[in-house]
Amino acid sequence: MSSKHPPRTPSRSAPGADARLNGPQQDAVEHGDGPLLVLAGAGSGKTRVITHRIARLVQRGVPARAIVALTFTNKAAREMRERVDALFAGEHRAATAATTISTFHAFGLAVLGREREAIGGRFTIFDQGDQTALVKQLLREEGADRAYDAGAVLARISHAKNAFLAAEDMPERDGDDYGEIAKLVLPRYQAALKRYRAFDFDDLVCEVASLWRDRDDVRARWQSEYLYVLVDEYQDTNRAQLEMLRLLSGGRRNVCAVGDDDQAIYGWRGADVRNILDFEAHFEGARVIKLEQNYRSRAPILAVANAVISKRTDVKWRKVLFTERPGGPTVRLAVAPTPEAEASWVGREVRRLIREEGRRPRDIAVLYRSNGQSRLLEEALREGGVLHRVVGGAQFFERKEVKDTLAYLKLALNLSDEIALRRILNYPARGIGEVTLERLVAHAYSSGWTLWQAVDRAEAIDGLPSAARDGCRALAKVIADARREMLVEKRMPSEVARGICEKVAFRAEIETGSPALDVAAKRWANVEGVLGTLARREGKSVAAGQGDALEGLAAFLQMLTLDVEREAEDAGDVVTLSTLHGSKGLEYAAVFLVGCEEGYLPHARTIDPRATDVVDRAGGSPASTPETGAADIEEERRLFYVGVTRAKENLVLSRARSRVLRGKAVPRTPSRFLLDIPLELLEEVAVKDDAPTSVSEAAANVEAILAMLGPAPSKPRA
Repeated sequence: MSSKHPPRTPSRSAPGADARLNGPQQDAVEHGDGPLLVLAGAGSGKTRVITHRIARLVQRGVPARAIVALTFTNKAAREMRERVDALFAGEHRAATAATTISTFHAFGLAVLGREREAIGGRFTIFDQGDQTALVKQLLREEGADRAYDAGAVLARISHAKNAFLAAEDMPERDGDDYGEIAKLVLPRYQAALKRYRAFDFDDLVCEVASLWRDRDDVRARWQSEYLYVLVDEYQDTNRAQLEMLRLLSGGRRNVCAVGDDDQAIYGWRGADVRNILDFEAHFEGARVIKLEQNYRSRAPILAVANAVISKRTDVKWRKVLFTERPGGPTVRLAVAPTPEAEASWVGREVRRLIREEGRRPRDIAVLYRSNGQSRLLEEALREGGVLHRVVGGAQFFERKEVKDTLAYLKLALNLSDEIALRRILNYPARGIGEVTLERLVAHAYSSGWTLWQAVDRAEAIDGLPSAARDGCRALAKVIADARREMLVEKRMPSEVARGICEKVAFRAEIETGSPALDVAAKRWANVEGVLGTLARREGKSVAAGQGDALEGLAAFLQMLTLDVEREAEDAGDVVTLSTLHGSKGLEYAAVFLVGCEEGYLPHARTIDPRATDVVDRAGGSPASTPETGAADIEEERRLFYVGVTRAKENLVLSRARSRVLRGKAVPRTPSRFLLDIPLELLEEVAVKDDAPTSVSEAAANVEAILAMLGPAPSKPRA
């Protein structure tokens, strides 16, 4: 796709001009005083603009100590600092070192630290655990600790503080019980923080804004210290951060905000897209510069991105990304009959990219809307021997309830597996505490027994409480029954595992041990997921005539252990699985964006706030944020756009025609965002139903797994 607006090459005689900057970038760098909004499209070099602008200000004679650049993560701040330092050498580098480059919260902490006298003395910072504990205490005082999840209440409180709202200003909605309880708890929470002389994470911004608003002398001192303010990722700012910026910039209004309203995807955690859309109202006389030249993606990818984002209804400035990089493969749309077939196909394509096209695993990402979608993808990559990591959530097979379920099977297969035994010895609780465990271990050691033999023969061990003996007897029966069913009756491991869950009342234990019903439901769904995984593997093995079920189970459990260990050793060159939110700011040569269906993307809650059975809560807006409607659909559109623009060379979109919900196959509707893409921009791929692994594919998988194991140890010489 050629540019209609070729970049201007700045004159090298102009102070600060850089041939690496295109025309609009140079205009932003050379901007003088007054407010400036740089609308930086995806991959358009926004960090380059910020760092060069800092350098240009210093070259003009602005003291480096009078410049502050704010961003959202320590990683982004470090990268900005490194780039600024790289632009200078010697004397100038020492000068720029005085520039304040920081996250909003670190900057706020520095302000509060220097203004201890104004805020009443020393203070402590409450971390997430401290905050949650305080909310739990306040809920207990209200007799509401069993009815409400403290984390969800805390999220509501945080949302209100970031919006710069007092409790009385929090919106009221019919049927919003969490909103009501948060409104009740917020003033007590703030009073408790004051008693403890403590601030929470949100206060590092909110308290600074309040201090500058209420104390003219303090505000004037900071306004005279910082003459120029630069902000990265401005679309992610909340109301409290906007107030901080307005108060700090004062009458000079020397604010340079760099951001992209097309990538505003964090409304659920308090970011307000109106901050960037209303920039000219907040900072009168602002200049707006658009960066539309993309340096990341091939033209076919940008064509898809432009088609989707052009349908935004809340847009103020239209941006059309273009590139000077010609060519590139057509974006593919894979349509599979089931999510299992979709995941298997994605797994095969990932392996093909690595084996046939020479892609490094680290250059490949599989993106999805919610963490719950990762399980089938993890399975597909594991089966193919592809190393991977999960960003933004625990890997499915590392979740506690999944590991607990598998530990029962591991122990039934191998009574000497002490790790598995220790994991489930008293889970669910059966009266076997730490003291009993120590006695069992001591007796096993002195008698030459395994730990399992000690459990199985607990009746013969003196000094054990009767409750502990009963617990050991109950566990021994569960494991003995499971071994008989698998080894003698030849029942499928998935059936045996389900029976174990019923015998030990696993679901009841999960419900009792979870902070809220929706959390318990999600955890139990994970157990159902692993049982379904076992059943599918058994079905494939039987269809392909590949050995008996026990051999398949043992190999599967070994592969899980191997994969986890290998990932820990070699986390650098692995395929990335991530939620779309977790992929923000990253880029990959090849991207698979899966689950492009109504109910997934856009998320079910943005279509119908009552929908809870299609996708999980993870990876999206928290349970404490019930607002839905057109604004949320537009944020989902921007999220889709973010996923598309992570790709540099290859982009694959995929969806399933049907999914099983509550035991029934339900037809799935393509995402409305797919329908916004002209047909000529997509190459549709019809994925066949998941079939038994072919001989050649099985051989390739075995080869990959053996490669993961490494060379066999040499035999010692006689």
